[in-house]
Amino acid sequence: MSVTVRVPAKVNVQLAVGAARPDGFHDLANVFLAVSLYDEVTATPAGELRVTCEGPDADQVPLDRTNLAARAALALAERYGRAPDVHLHIAKDIPVAGGMAGGSADCAGALVACDALWGTGASREELLEICAELGSDVPFSLVGGAALGTGRGERLTELEVGGDFHWVFALASRGLSTPAVFREFDRLGQGLDIPEPVADQAVLDALAKGDPAALAVSVSNDLQPAALSLFPELGDTLAAGRAAGAVAALVSGSGPTTAFLATDAKSASDIAGVLRASGTCRDVRTASGPAAGATVLGS
Repeated sequence: MSVTVRVPAKVNVQLAVGAARPDGFHDLANVFLAVSLYDEVTATPAGELRVTCEGPDADQVPLDRTNLAARAALALAERYGRAPDVHLHIAKDIPVAGGMAGGSADCAGALVACDALWGTGASREELLEICAELGSDVPFSLVGGAALGTGRGERLTELEVGGDFHWVFALASRGLSTPAVFREFDRLGQGLDIPEPVADQAVLDALAKGDPAALAVSVSNDLQPAALSLFPELGDTLAAGRAAGAVAALVSGSGPTTAFLATDAKSASDIAGVLRASGTCRDVRTASGPAAGATVLGS
């Protein structure tokens, strides 16, 4: 028997970042939107914990116990007093180190898959508690849809979304380390008064109405200057997407994937074609949101 779980990527339509806390983390107001780029995690009984991976950039995914999917299996097994004997196979389609929570998605997928495989019967609250212990973005990968994340992003308030939003994602030639981007954010902010992060009501209203024009004028990402400082070429990609007709262009999370909001599916396809020919990125993907969170496909 095996269990396969599909998990979505995310885009941050608002990422407000506070000053560094004493523990090194930052308080956030993080408005997540799950989008229809997916990884699939399959859990199969095995003699020991093992991780394999296939798909784009699979060679960049660690296959030891530092992998977030492996850590999810270990955490669930420890909580229920069993051996973490499982083979986790990750079929990747979410960009690796791209600011779209691919590792967090795999973590949530593994947690749900192992829970189903082992019959542990963990409640949603228990699973979310484990998710929060494993990473700031992991709870949202479990929940999907749209949500406001506060604290370091792990405390979620689910949000209403009144329609589909169409996106184009330009994949960069290399990755960016999330800790490095936060360190650069701190460096750039030295001596500045950094306000407490709060959700922008205009973003929440635009999501609730399903209004891409209203969302376009309210999206924001406080990490974007840091990502551009470390990876200046992303500015060329952002400019190319705007010129192609995107109504909004921003770095996705900590980057380096760049996200472009389109008015509809046809516009997204047109923008993707222009970006693909622009020479400013290595690949282009289209997706829409909101998308469902971690979902068991079959066993």
